[in-house]
Amino acid sequence: MRNGIKVYDTDTHLVPPAEVLTPYLASTIQEWIPNLSDYQSPIRRSSAGETLQPPYWHRYRMGSGFGVGWGSDVPRMLGEAEPQAGAERRPQKFMGTQWPAWDADWVANHRIRDMDEEGVDIQVMVPTVPWGHEQPAVEIEFMRANRRFLDDFCGAYPTHLKALLIVNAKYIKESIDEIKTWGRSKWAVGVWVNLPLDYPLDHPDLHPVWTAIEQEGLCVVHHSFSGGYPGYRDTWSNPFIGRSASHPWGAMRAMAAFFGAGLMDRYPAIRFAILESGFGWLPFWAMRMQDQVDYMGYVPELRHTMLEYMSSGRFFASIVLHEGPEMIKMVSAFLGDQVLMFSTDYPHPETRFPDSVDLVLGWSQLSSELLPQIMWNNAVRCFGEP
Repeated sequence: MRNGIKVYDTDTHLVPPAEVLTPYLASTIQEWIPNLSDYQSPIRRSSAGETLQPPYWHRYRMGSGFGVGWGSDVPRMLGEAEPQAGAERRPQKFMGTQWPAWDADWVANHRIRDMDEEGVDIQVMVPTVPWGHEQPAVEIEFMRANRRFLDDFCGAYPTHLKALLIVNAKYIKESIDEIKTWGRSKWAVGVWVNLPLDYPLDHPDLHPVWTAIEQEGLCVVHHSFSGGYPGYRDTWSNPFIGRSASHPWGAMRAMAAFFGAGLMDRYPAIRFAILESGFGWLPFWAMRMQDQVDYMGYVPELRHTMLEYMSSGRFFASIVLHEGPEMIKMVSAFLGDQVLMFSTDYPHPETRFPDSVDLVLGWSQLSSELLPQIMWNNAVRCFGEP
């Protein structure tokens, strides 16, 4: 809480190191991977970009996972014909004024200490699961181990630390089992379905997943990532174009597929949220999608317009701080004040830690009625009471 206002941070990140995650793996993992260290790489920088010193902790790297396209390509400077010799991706600029705790990805009380300093009451964490191994059994076990870790990590502060369940469209049955096993946990607030390349979000094979999510009272979440789909094959190997375009486009496609397929009609209790995707484009996208429904078709009969889906109280979007207060006012005026939610991207470099909360509370352009909607109320409607 800051200045009497409760604060719900709806987009933060969590990547437990190999040393922490390994004890949560079933013993059978050794049958599939006799030497786990072959899939570990040293953590030389914190999640915020701070240079660390040895001895290093390690992260699991199971294959390409998200590390494809412009996220791993040799970067090309705009205006040049090709990448320079020896060019490598460099860390993003840290946008805060103080490094977050370097071990907040696995030491819960250090994370809580950072939250207290910034004035955050609750965090929703987007955990990273190391996808990419060629054996399905390995991917499934890492998905399950991540959940066991989360249960302990969040369980230490169950009213403050919340997390998404990360599941995979390649493993429908196992994903449903995870949702049913953990969906009523105090910390579980939403589900993000990892999609293989060229696998559409509206695929009918996913209907049992949406049913399970609705039955457990959870929220469907899309989170855009730099290496995720789409936006990784068509940005000309330039990180500036890649991150500028791919994050909004990923959410645009997800919304068009989910709403356009009639899934909000088919599952009337389900909620849908987008994180780290920008938000100023939402009014434009509502109107453009509806025009294409009318003009192009190729969608089933829908009970509502796209604007109605987005303003019905079942759609939510996290803000990004750089878009500022005037954009918040504009989107809230168009869609209603029940859509946008505060977020920081902690502990990634884009966070303004430890000043993110104070920054937004200092936006005098936001009314006393709108501010608590952004900082707390909408997140509670999206993710549930703490």
